[in-house]
Amino acid sequence: MLQQDIAAKFLEAYKNKEEMRVSVLRLLKSALANKMIEKKMAKDAILADDEVIAVIKSEVKKRQDSVESYKQGGREDLADKEAREAEILSEFLPEQMSEDQVREIVKAVIAELGATAGDFGKVMGAAMAKTKGQSDGTVVSKLVKEELSK
Repeated sequence: MLQQDIAAKFLEAYKNKEEMRVSVLRLLKSALANKMIEKKMAKDAILADDEVIAVIKSEVKKRQDSVESYKQGGREDLADKEAREAEILSEFLPEQMSEDQVREIVKAVIAELGATAGDFGKVMGAAMAKTKGQSDGTVVSKLVKEELSK
């Protein structure tokens, strides 16, 4: 289970006195605990891997948004810190598909559904289901729009 792996990596980083890693993993463990509270789960229960991945993606997205904001504000030092945090969090995500792989899935979904320009939602939902967390939603959305406009 991914949640247990995160806890083990946290302890390892703590023992090795890796301050940045400990800080990021502590925040991630806290976000996972909040998700468990939100779902009214028992304290000793474990989230499913897909739920853990969703929380990690959310945390990575926050960091990426912060990087953009800090760069616009001229704070490269803070942008670099946020980028390193996003990198640490990304280690726990499944390998991401290339844009070409996603494009092939989108084309297959469009052909399978016989989709037209007005079927964006249907194609998007089916494509996201097929990529199973291995692609960012913004990339899939962009490719669906491109392929439907052809």
